Amino acid sequence: MALLEIKNLTFKYNGGKDNALEKVNLTVNEGEFVVICGESGCGKSTLLKMLKKQLAPAGEKTGEILYDGVEVDGLQERVSVAEIGYVMQNPDNQIVTDKVWHELAFGLESMGEKTDVIRRKVAEVSGFFGINSWYRKKTSELSGGQKQLVNLASIMVMNPRLLILDEPTSQLDPIGAMEFISTLQKINIELGMTVILVEHRLEDVFPIADKVVVMDKSNILMTDTPTNIGANLRKISTHKMNLAMPTAVRIFGQLDCDCACPITIKEGKNFLKRNFENKIRSIEVQTETNENKNVALEISEGYFRYERETPDVLNNLSLKVYENEFMCILGGNGSGKTTTLKILSGLKKLYKGKLRIWGKKIKEYKGTELYKNNISFLPQNPQTLFVRSTVIEDLMEVVEILKFDKEESQKLIDEISEKLEISHLHNQHPYDLSGGEQQKVAFAKILLTRPKIILLDEPTKGMDAYSKKSLAEIIYKLKSEGMTICMVTHDIEFAGEFADRCCMFFDGQIVSSAPPIEFFSTNTYYTTSAMRISRGFFDNSITTSMVVRLCKSNNRKSN
Repeated sequence: MALLEIKNLTFKYNGGKDNALEKVNLTVNEGEFVVICGESGCGKSTLLKMLKKQLAPAGEKTGEILYDGVEVDGLQERVSVAEIGYVMQNPDNQIVTDKVWHELAFGLESMGEKTDVIRRKVAEVSGFFGINSWYRKKTSELSGGQKQLVNLASIMVMNPRLLILDEPTSQLDPIGAMEFISTLQKINIELGMTVILVEHRLEDVFPIADKVVVMDKSNILMTDTPTNIGANLRKISTHKMNLAMPTAVRIFGQLDCDCACPITIKEGKNFLKRNFENKIRSIEVQTETNENKNVALEISEGYFRYERETPDVLNNLSLKVYENEFMCILGGNGSGKTTTLKILSGLKKLYKGKLRIWGKKIKEYKGTELYKNNISFLPQNPQTLFVRSTVIEDLMEVVEILKFDKEESQKLIDEISEKLEISHLHNQHPYDLSGGEQQKVAFAKILLTRPKIILLDEPTKGMDAYSKKSLAEIIYKLKSEGMTICMVTHDIEFAGEFADRCCMFFDGQIVSSAPPIEFFSTNTYYTTSAMRISRGFFDNSITTSMVVRLCKSNNRKSN
């Protein structure tokens, strides 16, 4: 039975030139788990917001959106609020109270439920989600994964029929993301909850989906089961969404095998063993050495805490980033990665230990010397960099501060905008952009300062796979120009494919550091999906391209 029907939906934002959605048709049956994917800016988030009238953007709409046979715009407020739950991308944007138990009760209180009903439902949902041990904590003390779980629980306590989630794992570390997705699967299976999920990280959600919707340029390209989507995308091998598929699907897509498309790690392992020999088990790879390079950034025996009485966030940290290196720092939420970038950028100061930039103590830098043509920092939330009403005004603000002449300013903005593919966004408000588009605009702002060192905090968050590839190409170009890049990321696949060196952050320290192949080949949990699929069959294949290359180097088995 159809719970949601979208018929010929077309939508254009007020002031927009093009349709954000065009003739979208989709049916979601009760109890289905539906995953929607597509490039940044293709209309995914717009479509989700249209499903809940309290969040629907202003603009011109034609077509129908029927929830349980009723147009969503005509739903009673109580029905729309209680029965259609919505989890946003950034967990901090949805939390409205100071304590976990307050947050869980807030929705029920707003709907006027009796105290005994609220207490019973809150107790029930706390047990289901395993929140009991931190039930009375302050929401500000929670990790990113815990905050997102509270957001989910605070919606589920109202017993919705439809749960909508817009990239809920984008801010979570890999293990936290897996746990959150497992919770969604539990809700879907054990409660029969209808789930619609927009996600760029498809590795964990693809296998549990009943239906996958691939969007392309404001419309739906295809809707089918995960296995069929993988097989059908192989037929249009040049489509950008092939880059976004789970690793098993991408390996299948690049090898000419006449069999069902694998979608899980387990199926991917079986696919390799059934179809290929493994006499050639590894690829020889030469790695750069840092022996003769200058040290761009260095922390020696660094200690930092946010308040005098709180525990140390950085604990005897020693870290070196070499000139012209692309280094990725990985680790769990709350381990101290972002704090380290703030120290390196001069935004925070160690209470003990030393920080040197280009061999010079940070306190020796005077005025704007540290930042002008030297070091730039892209924070995790790109919105903190937006201060004007349009993208072009935000970009102009940088060149005005740096006092570039008019001709030079325009040339630089055009060059960087073209490089990041944001020229078409110039006249839009930065807050109207998708998460991935905001990241690219914020990156453009810091590139305009012409830095020698770039510090990036989760720059791939909210980006589609094609945009990540474009970002990697930009980083390679910047490296070729002599730039040094230090990046904090949860994106294991990106680090494995593009970094020069990867570091594991744990308990306020760097506990291991090595080139990607050495780093990920020896890790069990913090490793790439390609390594998980090929482990035991091939030796050092940490990327999809390496697995495919080894498969093609070996003979095919005759089945």
